[in-house]
Amino acid sequence: MRAIQKSNCYHKEGHSAPCEYGDSLYMLLFGAVQVVVSQIPDFHNMAWLSVTAAIMSFAYSSIGLGLGLAKTIGDGKIKGDIQGVPEPTLMKKVWVDAEAIGDIAFAFTYNIILLEIEDTLKSPPPENQTMKKASAAAISITTTLYLCCACFGYAAFGDDTPGNILTGFGFYEPYWLVDFANACVVVHLVGGYQVYSQPLFAAAEGWITRKLPASGFVSKVYAVKLPMLPVLELSLLRLCFRTAYVASTTGIALLFPYFNDVLGVLGALNFWPLAIYFPVEMFLVQKKIRAWTRMWLVLQAFRVVCLLVTVLALIGSVEGLISSKSS
Repeated sequence: MRAIQKSNCYHKEGHSAPCEYGDSLYMLLFGAVQVVVSQIPDFHNMAWLSVTAAIMSFAYSSIGLGLGLAKTIGDGKIKGDIQGVPEPTLMKKVWVDAEAIGDIAFAFTYNIILLEIEDTLKSPPPENQTMKKASAAAISITTTLYLCCACFGYAAFGDDTPGNILTGFGFYEPYWLVDFANACVVVHLVGGYQVYSQPLFAAAEGWITRKLPASGFVSKVYAVKLPMLPVLELSLLRLCFRTAYVASTTGIALLFPYFNDVLGVLGALNFWPLAIYFPVEMFLVQKKIRAWTRMWLVLQAFRVVCLLVTVLALIGSVEGLISSKSS
């Protein structure tokens, strides 16, 4: 939303105008929206939000890709080089590259929602077969789209490429298209927040329900009817826990408003346990692979290498977060 304001300001006042706006108000508004949307009971009831978020993601990614390609063609040259953005010292370059690995690692943690999504599928055919095909298609499409978007963005701006080519103001015109793309980003983030939060909500509320099965605060459900909307089944546990969760994440966002740095930290923290350790452990058990066999050694080596990469990414992301905060 701040980027939309800046885009309109630059269009009216010129690209050198001091168009600066704060983040705090929009973060609080986003948090308020999430408090409401978080009352959706579970994945089974949010298909419409997930589909909307996916469409928005495809829309703004395609716009960013198109703008990057158009600027590269218009400039008549490809900016940047294989070494990437130069840094004043070798250690700074190492930390920046490590943070970038953390950002990439964040994309791999989508597996935490795979089982939740698979649980919403109907059979036949078997849910796991449908999920494999859907995952393969989704990974292929998103990898191609975002890789092209990143490459053409760097080709267009070289070492001056902003962390986000839409909100970092790599592009000024056509301003209405940039505004539309940023509006798509907002809608996508609303849905994306829920997609990643719903598994946590389900796990936490399920644990509380098992611990306090006789509590009316936990088990009692109230039917709330709002004008022009279907009946909403609301529980006090859901209302209180999810509101507290959204309030805490909003507070952290206000304290550390550095998107790429925070993304790198989250990616590094989640990558090894969720995308490497547990999947490999399940594969070993499922296939009954014995210890010290060739396959067992290869998978253990794979886990160790990924752990080292994760530690490096975490250190680099934390260093970037501290540097951004101190500056």
